[in-house]
Amino acid sequence: MARLPYADLSHPEVSPLVEQIVAERGSVLHLYQMLLQSPQVARGWLNHLTGIRHNSSLPGDLREMVIMRIAILNGAPYEADQHAPIALKEGMTQGQLDALNDWKSSTLFSDRERAVLAYTDTMTRDVQVPDGVFDAVKVYFEPKQMVELTATIATYNMVSRFLEALQIHTHDER
Repeated sequence: MARLPYADLSHPEVSPLVEQIVAERGSVLHLYQMLLQSPQVARGWLNHLTGIRHNSSLPGDLREMVIMRIAILNGAPYEADQHAPIALKEGMTQGQLDALNDWKSSTLFSDRERAVLAYTDTMTRDVQVPDGVFDAVKVYFEPKQMVELTATIATYNMVSRFLEALQIHTHDER
């Protein structure tokens, strides 16, 4: 059960945002129903996440691999529940999803994916990224995509921290 009540989606102040969220996401997920307690924050969040998820040149399978790894590292099951189907649709295999918890000992990830996962782990766990980790990943991406990868990792760490601080979970009643 979430620590705060979910927003009333029928409130006139949130109606335009509810319509936008439904148009862009298909439904108002628990995350957005909580964010709608502050329509201004919800609007900014939605615009930011739309940029990261839909306006980036980063390949979808890598984006979703990063998101799923962050969900594991941060113990954010809601994030994993929401993104596992997207990861599969974007080209990750079920085997890769299953191996993400112990990716270092898995043979299912390419050198590029391993560099991305090391970068994700370091940004998530340590915040500061040593030159060796950064240099290993930057050889696979042009500067634009390195910025997008870094922004994706930072953003989904923000998402998981928000979800877990407020205890937002898939099976919550709304």
